[in-house]
This record gives sequence, structure tokens and C-alpha cells, in this order.
Amino acid sequence: MKVLGLIPTRIGSTRLPSKPLLEINNIPLIIHTYRRALLSKSIDDLYICCDDIKIAKIAKKFGAKYIITSKNHQNGTERITEGFLSLKNNSIYDFVLDIQGDEPLINPLHIKKIIQFHKKNIKYDIILPTLKIKVAENTNLVKVVKNKKDEVMYLSRAKIPLEFKSSSNYFLKHLSIISFKPQSLIKFSENKKTYLEKIEDIELLRALEIGLKIKTIKLIGDSFSIDVQQDYLNAIKKFKTDKYLKLYK
Repeated sequence: MKVLGLIPTRIGSTRLPSKPLLEINNIPLIIHTYRRALLSKSIDDLYICCDDIKIAKIAKKFGAKYIITSKNHQNGTERITEGFLSLKNNSIYDFVLDIQGDEPLINPLHIKKIIQFHKKNIKYDIILPTLKIKVAENTNLVKVVKNKKDEVMYLSRAKIPLEFKSSSNYFLKHLSIISFKPQSLIKFSENKKTYLEKIEDIELLRALEIGLKIKTIKLIGDSFSIDVQQDYLNAIKKFKTDKYLKLYK
């Protein structure tokens, strides 16, 4: 089974302008993500899907494959769909892995485990990994609710499940590596933005609303996206003890 990795990124972040081009250890954030994804050794092809020539030039400088996409996409899933459809040989891929470009500390082992899990759970349209967290107040963190079969029931920026009658030992955080079956990815992008998606601003709610089946796998470790300046400063600190940096720097 062949796996295509696509990293959506855009230049126009409002909270942290030109975020993909910010550097840590003289390497742009988007290149950290690209090189760490390659360390998983589980992806047959990998491309950065970007909306600006500035990102494309950086990709070329660092030897990364890239696809220039429209600036008009509303989310990363739509962006990687354009990237996928632009490839002439896209029919050879069994899975499309959406790897968010703003997670430069992404764990290569997480990527490998997600791909292995989807191969064993081929009936599901999407595999969405989660990590346990204790604090769920941050609305930048998407929380996941699942059933006993580990099927995703809902996603929210709110604190769910709500601790109304008893306390919860942990919450599940949406990890920004998502495995799609190609036809499921296309079906997602063929549908317009849905009601719940508009309210929560969580793109995978569209997948649930149109009937796609999502299964989750709980992973161990840590990961965070760079959304604001403080996240960037925290990432700089974390790279000082990162064990993967030396493998690709």
C-alpha cells in the first residue's frame, strides 16, 4: 500500500505572519515538519502544499518537493485535495496523510503508527490520532469525543466532555496528523462548509456531518502547533532537547 504525505501551509497567518518561514536553528518551520515526516520512513512521496511563491522558494532551497495551490482555500484539507488531484499518478496511492505545517516538533513515530493503524482499519474513511491532556480550557486545542469502538463522535474547541456531575481524569486532544482514504478526501472537498463546521471552525466536523467514518488512535507523547508568538518561543526552547533534530539538521 502506497502512502502520499501532503503538508498544507499558507503565508497569511493573521496571528503569526509568515509563520512557515520563521526559523529555528536556521531551518524554517515548514522544513522542520517536512524533514521530520521523512524520518518516519513510512511515506512513499511527500509534498508541501503552499499558497505563495515565497514558501515554494524555501522548499526548493532546502530540497523539498512542493505544489503551489490556490490562495482561496478555507482550510488545509481543501488545500491538500487540490495538491492530490494535481498529481498525474494519484491513483497509485492508498492513503493520503495530512501533516499540518505548523507542527515543527512532530514525532516521526506518530506518523508511522498512524499509517500502520489505518492499514489495519481500512474500512474507516479517516484516522484521527489523539493525545491525552489534563487541561482543556484552551480553545486553540480541538478536543475529541469517541465511543467504545474508538469511533469519533464529535470534536469541539469547548471543554468536552463537560465536567457537570463528576470530574474527568483526562481529555483527548486532536493531533494534527490525519490519514484519509483518497476518495474520502475528495468527498470531503466536494461538500460545502457545513453547519457545525462553521460554528466551531473545525474542518473535520464536515466529515462527520456528511457521514464519513472516523476512527481514533491514542498516541503517547507530546505535540503542539505554533499559532502565536509564545508558541514559537516555546518551540525554540523545546528544540534544545529534541532528539530528532540531529538526524536531519
